[in-house]
Amino acid sequence: MDHIPRHIAIIPDGNRRWAREHHLPVSYGHKKGFDVCTQITEKARELGVSVVTLWGFSTENWSRDEEERATLFSLFESGIEQNLKKALKEKTRIIHLGRKDRFSESLQKKIKQAEDETCHFTSFYSCIGLDYGGHDELTRAMQSIIRSGISSSEITPAIVNAHLDTSELPHPYPDLIIRTGNEYRLSGLLPWQSAYSELVFVNKNFPDFSPADLENCIEEYKKRQRRFGT
Repeated sequence: MDHIPRHIAIIPDGNRRWAREHHLPVSYGHKKGFDVCTQITEKARELGVSVVTLWGFSTENWSRDEEERATLFSLFESGIEQNLKKALKEKTRIIHLGRKDRFSESLQKKIKQAEDETCHFTSFYSCIGLDYGGHDELTRAMQSIIRSGISSSEITPAIVNAHLDTSELPHPYPDLIIRTGNEYRLSGLLPWQSAYSELVFVNKNFPDFSPADLENCIEEYKKRQRRFGT
């Protein structure tokens, strides 16, 4: 298999551990991680990937202390603003995965603006998971199906797909999922969509993850034989 994965999803773990190892405040680790996100996304696009998903804040991350959350939310606001300018120039569609309602009004507006202003682009998709959790996504999808009036006997995989956060993606199922930070679990990332994803775990904290590491992960992916249950 010599082709490039169409959709790569990344769990960027290890920002806080990186900061502690370098005797820096946790906020420095998150800032460094944001810089890496930009580099990795640019490299993926250069290599011919169509969709990149990065998980920035999970539904469980609300348990973190208020100061760290404030740092993250500030980074999200400035990052979305900067990336929107770049997305408009490069014709990248920005799609948010997760809930918006628990964020500040300011952050909600920036997310919506980024989605609205890039909604007509189709060449490359940049997905960011903010207040995203796999259980939460499936729960919201089921609630949406019930509200639509579809009976249980009418529910099909296609209908479920149409109510998930990834419904507008050309390739909603990640071909490759990468997790950094020397952790070996998915923690609920895209549980419906990841059924046949190839997994690569990297023994590096995310701030140390480089475009060359991304290429290495893709080379590993190319060695896999995907059978999809056959």
